[in-house]
Amino acid sequence: MKSLYFAHPVNVYNTPLESKIIEALSLVFPESEDWNIENPNQPHHQEGYKKWKKEKGNGMLYYFEDILPKMAAGIGLVFPDGMFGKGVAGELDFLIASGKPCWEMNHFGAILPLITVPQERILSVEETKQRVYVDGDFSKGIKPYL
Repeated sequence: MKSLYFAHPVNVYNTPLESKIIEALSLVFPESEDWNIENPNQPHHQEGYKKWKKEKGNGMLYYFEDILPKMAAGIGLVFPDGMFGKGVAGELDFLIASGKPCWEMNHFGAILPLITVPQERILSVEETKQRVYVDGDFSKGIKPYL
């Protein structure tokens, strides 16, 4: 079975939008054609992130060293203005550099192929945090995906 990694901002996690997107991706990449949608918002991935953060000092290494190398392709959700969050861009860049096909998905559901993630559309870590967290601070809560 081929796995399609679904990179998306954390403020989409556990929302009706996330469920709708995964449902739509299942239609575009049906399991009958041996595709599996790999969602990083799953308990085993959250645990993997925490474990790697504790052991290696960086939880994102879990994705870059353990999960992404196993993926056959990737798709990333951009913010409504077409900008890529730093993490989503990094994951897609990794997959593209590994020779894996990737796509971007906008909030209207349009899916476009990616040869590279355009640098001018990648937010910094701070800009991404400002869009995802209240006052850019994880401890203050998550903002709605807008």
